[in-house]
Amino acid sequence: MLVRDAMSTMVLTIGPTHTLRQAARLMSARRVGAAVVHDPDTSGFGIITERDILDAIASGQSPDVETASAHTTTDVVFAAPTWTLEEAAEAMTHGGFRHLVVLDDAGPVGVVSVRDIIRCWAPVRRRTVGLAS
Repeated sequence: MLVRDAMSTMVLTIGPTHTLRQAARLMSARRVGAAVVHDPDTSGFGIITERDILDAIASGQSPDVETASAHTTTDVVFAAPTWTLEEAAEAMTHGGFRHLVVLDDAGPVGVVSVRDIIRCWAPVRRRTVGLAS
């Protein structure tokens, strides 16, 4: 199975000046664990996750003052829609993260998460276990 078969195509994109509270509200409303941060001045893409927001608040930073740009991961590993789920899982395991932004020539087209991969693999594993019994 390929990343394009598992990824969420609903990509939440925010700007670098969004506050952490604004980012959290948007992520909560869309029920996603990550947002793509697009900085039009650099034409670059980064990612901010629920963990980034949690860590900032836990360290005493104000979600109303802190901006997404201060907490964005810019050294991002991007996935291609044609990657296998095994390649995506390997990249996540190697990098220690739970989300990959999926890019094609036009830019971000999706986000694939560990949960997306598990959702695809779980039915296959159940059928295999059921056959062995």
